Amino acid sequence: MLSNSSKYALKAVLYLALHTDENNKMMVKDISERINLPKAYIAKLLQELSKRKIISSTRGPKGGFYVTPSNKNETVMQIIEVIDGKKRMETCMLGLEDCNEQKPCPIHRLISPSRSKMITLLENKTINDLAKDLELNKTFLPV
Repeated sequence: MLSNSSKYALKAVLYLALHTDENNKMMVKDISERINLPKAYIAKLLQELSKRKIISSTRGPKGGFYVTPSNKNETVMQIIEVIDGKKRMETCMLGLEDCNEQKPCPIHRLISPSRSKMITLLENKTINDLAKDLELNKTFLPV
């Protein structure tokens, strides 16, 4: 359900949430090396997230990307929406364009309740929630 772009964006944002703030910014090169993802790809994703105020950035010699306390209140779903759009989460699992509640594909009714629940969970889970779980070693993020 999540594109690689959304996965990479989430990984990068969580890394930033753990390692940056207004006084400690990171350049794309350093982020890409630490999370093992292509620099150009991460740069594009982070620029879009910054443009939409999901994360923060500054230009110049002491510039870079960072996450503020306010950014940490953004939801996981907001990141996904910026990168993929909400439609991706709602598309048919069989890839059928005409699949909907009135004209369901063979697995629509199996998937629909779970998908709705997952979207609600992502809409209610913040960057800060996930970062706290990482800090408490309840979850892990290989870097």
